[in-house]
Amino acid sequence: MAKDVLCDVNSCKYWATGNKCNASSIYVVSHRGKQAANSEETDCKTFEPQI
Repeated sequence: MAKDVLCDVNSCKYWATGNKCNASSIYVVSHRGKQAANSEETDCKTFEPQI
């Protein structure tokens, strides 16, 4: 498992200083079922907006 997960989306409630993600787990999905060819074909479903 990755030691640090980086995130550039500072509007997410899990975003932390240094562009770190402080979510306890990360859920990433593909736009094309299980076959993504690049990062643009994926989404982070862990995202929750800051309140």
